Amino acid sequence: MGQPLTLRAALPGLGRLVRRLWPYVRRERPLIVVSLLALYAEIGLRLLEPWPLKVVLDHVVGSGHHGHWVDRVLATLDPGTLLALAAVAVVAFAGLRALAAYYNTVGLALAGNRVLTAVRNELYAQLQRLSLSFHTRARTGDLIVRVTGDVGFLQDVVVTAFLPLLASGLTFVGMAGVMLWLNAPLALLAFATGPLFLLSTVRLSRRIRDNARRQRQQQGAMAATAAESIGAVKVIHALSLEGTFAQAFTKQSRKNLATGAAATRLEAALERTVDLLIAVATALVLWSGARFVLRGAMTLGDLVIFLAYLRTAFRPAKDFAKYTGRLAKASAAGERVVDLLDRTPDVRDLPGAVPAPPLRGHVRFEGVGFAYDPGHAALEAIDCTVEPGQHVALVGPSGSGKSTLVSLILRLYDPTAGRVLIDGRDLREYTLASLRTQISVVLQDSILFVGTIRDNIAQGAPGAPGASPEAIEAVARLANAHGFIMAQPQGYDTVVGERGVTLSNGQRQRIAIARAAIRHAPLLILDEPTTGLDGENERAVSEALERLTEGRTTFLITHDLHLAARANLILYLDAGRVRERGTHAELLRAEGPYANLYRLRLTGGGPQRYDAVNA
Repeated sequence: MGQPLTLRAALPGLGRLVRRLWPYVRRERPLIVVSLLALYAEIGLRLLEPWPLKVVLDHVVGSGHHGHWVDRVLATLDPGTLLALAAVAVVAFAGLRALAAYYNTVGLALAGNRVLTAVRNELYAQLQRLSLSFHTRARTGDLIVRVTGDVGFLQDVVVTAFLPLLASGLTFVGMAGVMLWLNAPLALLAFATGPLFLLSTVRLSRRIRDNARRQRQQQGAMAATAAESIGAVKVIHALSLEGTFAQAFTKQSRKNLATGAAATRLEAALERTVDLLIAVATALVLWSGARFVLRGAMTLGDLVIFLAYLRTAFRPAKDFAKYTGRLAKASAAGERVVDLLDRTPDVRDLPGAVPAPPLRGHVRFEGVGFAYDPGHAALEAIDCTVEPGQHVALVGPSGSGKSTLVSLILRLYDPTAGRVLIDGRDLREYTLASLRTQISVVLQDSILFVGTIRDNIAQGAPGAPGASPEAIEAVARLANAHGFIMAQPQGYDTVVGERGVTLSNGQRQRIAIARAAIRHAPLLILDEPTTGLDGENERAVSEALERLTEGRTTFLITHDLHLAARANLILYLDAGRVRERGTHAELLRAEGPYANLYRLRLTGGGPQRYDAVNA
């Protein structure tokens, strides 16, 4: 995508980024105002700094110039006194300017860091709000780079590049005004190189910015590859894929190196071009200014102060050349941050949504359809009513839409056709938070978080983590988890590793059941809760599930027909449609797909666990 040929295209604080961050900036107005006052004081003192040198050259070393009333006053003073005053003024101006620079630098940097800390917090919250349809397409490593790396880079650039450029830019305006006042023809001659500077800067800065955007994207891709390989390290080792992933990462790393080298060459070219243009402007001023002095049109002190101003006035140009690469990378990072902040979640609280009252658990699907991608329906024409406290088993081949159906109850997705009602009201009429706190979930691969076992159980409580120790122990006993928890080195205060890898599958599943139980939710969703467990753990989990589901409206996704047989209602799904419904006995008598599946597994097509099922 082509970028506009303007200087602001390379600056991170302008355009779309500034508009998006302005609400955060407004909160820091008092600090920004004080910092800007200090900045103006610094600029004023910087303008005064060369004047003691003019006084020495014109009234101490030279013969003096009496065209202005100030010159006439200075002519009445002893040269030694003037020299002493000039020396004191140099120190005073420098000291006061340093003090003002300190306060404006610290103040503006603090304001910038506060703003970007708020942005990072909002960005993280936005990632939590974005629906599963976004996260299934996004790469985890790239999102982490946006939250940590991109926002962190913006923070760094605000302090090391943007604030110095702001101070230099304002200084340039002040010094340009003084130079025009001192000698307008000489000032215009000095600024004659401006068009050449603009032409070279615009051309090179756009290339630097495009290069920086590619580099940030490549860094996001590298992070995504690293996150993927680290998260699946067990599979990579098992399949001997270390070399394959290392090769992929190295390829991306080399691309990033090449892009970075190209950016360095462009930045160096811009800096050297600016140095040359500044030298040309200085030479023009020196040649013309000396002629003015020889003709008596200006004093030697005026020429020296003019050259001092010229050197300082062109500092923004040198700074811009120096920081263009960093500003371009910050601009690219800012685009990636704003892109996430401006995304509208597919699933969100609708206008007029109200907190859900305590739910009874009456669930109805009315003509529900859903498609992850247009034209490819995952669910079609689902009509079903579930009474409060009823247990529903969802069975069928993989990919038939079972998990998608229960995801609609949680509003992880919204149906593309029809509606889902709880207690007679469309789910979308409730706020997300109030709905989800009344639904408990136990998944096939239950994730635990880094922390203690106690903390992981307490996170299921609506006011997490405020559950009492007694309540945590009670639900752990319900989940058949108390025994193995107490056998851990620190009992409930034992710290589990990331994703709970220090515990077995069965132990993690029982902690997940305890976490679901402590919520006391009227609705319960179980997604393959016993898959992959050995006999002993399966029995312990099954017993815990029986206690957990008592009195709750339960949706159970399972391939285990032994568990399905206990349900009040079985829905057999295939290709996104409900092909059969009824109790276990009714479906066996119907001699349909469910009965065929049951006989297939009973006779050896699946786990031999169905002899105890009473048809």
